[in-house]
Amino acid sequence: MVRAVLFDFGQTLVDSAHGFRTAEKQLQSRILSRLVNVDSDEFLTFYRQRRAERQHASDFSRKNLAVDLLQHFGRAVDPADVESWEDEYWQTVRGHTREFPEARGVLRKLHPSFRLGLVTNTQGQGRLGSHRLRDFPALMERFQVVVVAGEAGVPEKPDPSPFLTCLRQLECSSAEAVYVGDDWRIDMCGAQAAGMPAIWLQHQATHRRWPDAASDVPIIRSLDELLGFPLLSESES
Repeated sequence: MVRAVLFDFGQTLVDSAHGFRTAEKQLQSRILSRLVNVDSDEFLTFYRQRRAERQHASDFSRKNLAVDLLQHFGRAVDPADVESWEDEYWQTVRGHTREFPEARGVLRKLHPSFRLGLVTNTQGQGRLGSHRLRDFPALMERFQVVVVAGEAGVPEKPDPSPFLTCLRQLECSSAEAVYVGDDWRIDMCGAQAAGMPAIWLQHQATHRRWPDAASDVPIIRSLDELLGFPLLSESES
């Protein structure tokens, strides 16, 4: 029986898609301004390649990405510049983050019946002083346990450690919990590595290419679907 529901934060409870697109374009512009006589198509190809490689390694630092690009094209690295670009990136994401319209109501309805936990990656936002989840107190007040992976020595997802840390604090076993997230590798694979069943949110409001992952993980298109989800409905009856 499910006693706890654990959630991811970004692109699960809140939508930062526009913020990420805007921040990526800003960062590309900042780097390109230092790369005189570099073909823009060549730059974008390498940018996307290195970004994908770093994300696969759970390295979300845009400072590190900028250093990679500058060094690849033989340009000097100014530490102050790349650190300011990192800050600008996450400030832009933060400024364009909005709750999914149904998120607050779904958490309110789940709260009486389930222990609620949050497991999210810090994604390099620590330089701003706090993760953007703290901008949403009405969401956060519903959670008994919040684990920001990548802080306080906790490895980032998809490492199973942050999931298990949250379960331990909720006093639930992996078999008594389910995880809801949007990212296949970080959320679905991470939760499964921790022994939890997972629900893959491919939110209908986001314009995104979802990976074609061969799996029996159930897919929902809105958080509202959790309220009638068989696994959770059985636990409430």
